[in-house]
Amino acid sequence: MEREELLKEPIEDVTISPEDTVKDLIEKYCKIHGFVAGHLCKAVDILNEGLKVADLRFLSFTANLVATGLRGIFAQMIKSKKFDVVITTCGTLDHDIARSLGKKYYKGFFEADDAMLAKLKIHRLGNVFIPFENYGPPIEKFVKETLRELNKDRIAPHELIWELGKRLEDENSILKQAYEAKVPVIVPGITDGAVGTAILSYAEERRLEGKDFCLDILADEKLLADMVFKSKTSAALIIGGGISKHHVIWWNQFKDGLDYAVYLTTAQEYDGSLSGAQPREAISWGKLKPEGKSVTVYGDATVILPILWAGVMARG
Repeated sequence: MEREELLKEPIEDVTISPEDTVKDLIEKYCKIHGFVAGHLCKAVDILNEGLKVADLRFLSFTANLVATGLRGIFAQMIKSKKFDVVITTCGTLDHDIARSLGKKYYKGFFEADDAMLAKLKIHRLGNVFIPFENYGPPIEKFVKETLRELNKDRIAPHELIWELGKRLEDENSILKQAYEAKVPVIVPGITDGAVGTAILSYAEERRLEGKDFCLDILADEKLLADMVFKSKTSAALIIGGGISKHHVIWWNQFKDGLDYAVYLTTAQEYDGSLSGAQPREAISWGKLKPEGKSVTVYGDATVILPILWAGVMARG
């Protein structure tokens, strides 16, 4: 590459005005460029293009974020029908159901005395406080009541999740909006939470009655396979890491990789973790096309995601 090719766009100084719109702010990030600002600018461009061009669009995120006010943004994103499938973890189901049932989560602080909180029967999730009675029992009760009402011998997890969403009335519910938009929510680790415990308990009830019950996890995988094999281009917004991130890129390797990928994370790649792996590593596995457009934005999703999504809406 020639020197002239590398020295094309100079950094520009910016100032901020109270009258700035979200679109103005994104443009100013593009001018600031240095460090994460440039990556955020690129993320808006890539996600905006990917959502318009791709015929299969993934939204992936981790459950901890659903305990925060981002839950409403996730519901909004699903309601927009700009995503075709959601891949997440069991805690997303737990938190969404609990909060949809009116169980409050409270503003807390990281430095709390956890031994004291345990005595007071308060769970701590970072700086979010969750009363004991607002978590496990109401979630399990709701799930088991739904399963009893359905009275099925076999059901796919995404179908059960739609049935749960169908029975929720909160407009900020991820599951409600997924049911109404008919966007499947895929939870590969569905037994890893209160919803999973409730399903196990229900299956045991059926067994004691001499009846079978099968949560058909492979039906979800067949659904994903069909979606991937039918697609020509795919895009993904992946927030956080772990199984929800890997399941997106794993399935996309069977179509030679994602065409568009935006990672939003705090994880680093130095330890070789999947959560910290950059998009370029996915190229070596065939999970992202070499010519695909991608970017990693480092930062707390509670700060970055509202700006990113607002930027996409402002441009779209």
